[in-house]
Amino acid sequence: MVNGKRFKLRFGLRSKLLLLSSFLFVIPWFGYQYVWEMEKYLRFGQEQTLVGTARALATALHERENLFNNQASFLPDVEQGKDLYGYKLTEAVQLDGLHNDWPDFNQRTHFYHHQQQLFANEPLSLNFKASVGKYDNYLYLFFQVVDNHMIFRGKNTRSITNNDYLALSFSDSNNTLNRFIISNKAAGWISAFSLTGDEISTPAPQIQGHWLLTPQGYNVELRVPLDNLGDNIAFAFYDVDKTDGEAVSAIGSADPSKEESLGTIVVPSPEIERIVKGMRYTNSSIWVVDQHHRVLASAGSLKSASGVWHAKEKQPKEDEKNSLWYQFKQQLLLPLYYKILTKPSTDFIDQLYDAQHLQGSHIVNALSGKATSQWRLTTDKKALVLSAAYPIFINNQVKGAVIVEETTNGIRSLRNRALEKLFTVILAIMSLGALAFILFASRISSRIRHLSSQAELAIDKQGRIIGQMEASNSNDEIGDLSRSFTTAVNRLSEYNHYLENMSSRLSHELRTPIAVVKTSLDNLSLQETQRSQADKSNSPYIERAQTGINTLNLILTNMSEATRLEQMLSSTEKIDFDLQQVVKGCISGYQQIYPSMTFILNIDPKTPKISTFNLHGSPEHIVQLLDKVISNGVEFSQDNIIKIELKQSINKNNAELFISNNGILLPEQLSESLFDSMVSLRDKNQKVHHKQVVPHLGLGLYISRLICQFHHGKISAYNHQNPDGVTVHISLPTKV
Repeated sequence: MVNGKRFKLRFGLRSKLLLLSSFLFVIPWFGYQYVWEMEKYLRFGQEQTLVGTARALATALHERENLFNNQASFLPDVEQGKDLYGYKLTEAVQLDGLHNDWPDFNQRTHFYHHQQQLFANEPLSLNFKASVGKYDNYLYLFFQVVDNHMIFRGKNTRSITNNDYLALSFSDSNNTLNRFIISNKAAGWISAFSLTGDEISTPAPQIQGHWLLTPQGYNVELRVPLDNLGDNIAFAFYDVDKTDGEAVSAIGSADPSKEESLGTIVVPSPEIERIVKGMRYTNSSIWVVDQHHRVLASAGSLKSASGVWHAKEKQPKEDEKNSLWYQFKQQLLLPLYYKILTKPSTDFIDQLYDAQHLQGSHIVNALSGKATSQWRLTTDKKALVLSAAYPIFINNQVKGAVIVEETTNGIRSLRNRALEKLFTVILAIMSLGALAFILFASRISSRIRHLSSQAELAIDKQGRIIGQMEASNSNDEIGDLSRSFTTAVNRLSEYNHYLENMSSRLSHELRTPIAVVKTSLDNLSLQETQRSQADKSNSPYIERAQTGINTLNLILTNMSEATRLEQMLSSTEKIDFDLQQVVKGCISGYQQIYPSMTFILNIDPKTPKISTFNLHGSPEHIVQLLDKVISNGVEFSQDNIIKIELKQSINKNNAELFISNNGILLPEQLSESLFDSMVSLRDKNQKVHHKQVVPHLGLGLYISRLICQFHHGKISAYNHQNPDGVTVHISLPTKV
């Protein structure tokens, strides 16, 4: 509630059009949903493409038995530690006895201890870790041995087995067993010997490496050429605890001296890798595994496997970077877009696979003969990976599988670029559309406000036509409304002018017949006075006729009073006068006119003795103003008391006059129109003072308002209680 009125929210045309234009925000939502649907179809297409890539590569490997037999994939099962896998090394290893240049050494080693002992004549004091890798045309082996007592070969000793040594055995391409012994006289470059069938040793310079002593024992790092290396391998460390003594224990992957006990070794197949590398242009990560999940070949990296949809973003030129649009896009639009969008991560970590074994339900299904695809998250859940696996058939049996993987980064990047362009275009369209809506609404509302202002200026609060409206020349609906308003106001102005002048014309026209009747009545009255007392039977009728004529004459005078007053005020000269003296003089006169009434005058005690109620105006009209208000108060007073209070306003710029009487209250519906013309509250049965029946046309308070407006003041009336009554408040500006 504000000032007793209920607050009402204003909802103008611009607000309505702005609300309607907000529905434009549905367009980017539909665009966003459309791009998401497009991404779903792209993912489906990526899945089909990936399965097709796996099928194509598997087709190239079907029925090529030699590719898998050479890799020992024919075995029904493999034994950990005995059947070895050579990891693919990305660069050559420096033969220094240190594992620093072996990637993920701890994860790619196998631990050999008492479970792999070949024999032990004394409590076992030896164990080691072994890792196998392949780079170029060499097989690299690294051994980290824990031994409590290291015995090197004597300087003058011909035997190569009466000391700690490493025994190696390989099968060549002809399935012939090749045995080697690494036996050093001291730490440093290794001494390799080849053993023939009669246990005769000869140097084997093709095997190179380094023997390094450590606090726990020693490290052996070596490499073997792959030119004549077959599928079988075995190695073992023999521990000697006494100089020139015999081995007391041995631990290894298998017995190197027995060909039937050798394990198998799988290294990435060069032949399969050549086939796989032909598919590297598909932007995919490709793996080929045998039926034991061992990796035979691989190509590509998952971090760069973004699919065929991935395309490098075009870098802007230097002049484009310096443009305002580029700066606006980079600093404002893109940060805003990526509040919703997410950039695909390129630094994700995926530890699901290692370089030796691949695991997963899709691989298991493929090795069982079913082509399968699946979606999965990377280990750190930063990227979504699509995997497709397809079986490789040899002699109607599954001997391996092709696994092709891609991330959705390419699709997501494509989606983001599409959404960036979509959002930019929609934002531009919406901005221009909203601006057009606002301008259009502003134009319409300004025209309507102009029309409203013209109507308010043409008609005052009392409904009088005080101005003219200018018709619009526009050919739209608002122009039609403006012309209709102009025509209506002009017609009302003519009619209002007719009504305003009707009282004066009617008064002028009626005064002549009234004068004739009055003259005739005067003549009859004169004749009646000349007759005898007995013949004056018509005297009462003549008196009533004269009374009616006088009343009619008074009505005509009152009707023309307001019109004459407006004309007189327009030409009245204003002078300075003291309102306090005028009020006191009037009250003295009212006391004589209304002897039965009591008039109480209260002047603000804070007012100084020298009057400050100086006004600039017409004292005669102020007296007329007081006459109208006092007369109205006298007629409605029920206790014959009229209170008049004169004081200064708070800002001391106005003289405040309050005239109160106790009696009936003002009805609420007339509180605003009480001072309009032809408004009266008197009941026809109401008693009046002094036994005079005075005609009332509702012009007294109207004349009071005209006089207040002439003095740039205000007049109002309101009810008061205890006791009930009405107070008329007159505010007049004082002379500064």
